[in-house]
Amino acid sequence: MAEETYSGEFYCVKCKAKREASGNVVVNDKGTRMAKAKCPECGTNLNRILGKAK
Repeated sequence: MAEETYSGEFYCVKCKAKREASGNVVVNDKGTRMAKAKCPECGTNLNRILGKAK
């Protein structure tokens, strides 16, 4: 199975701005899907909660 990816807006807490990025989708321990990427400006880790896994 191919790894799921997400492209879209993330909020960077270091830049305090929305950034366009793409990253991999992972499922945390509680079953929530999250996209993880790096900020293209400062390199900080970005997370975006996508909702419950099916």
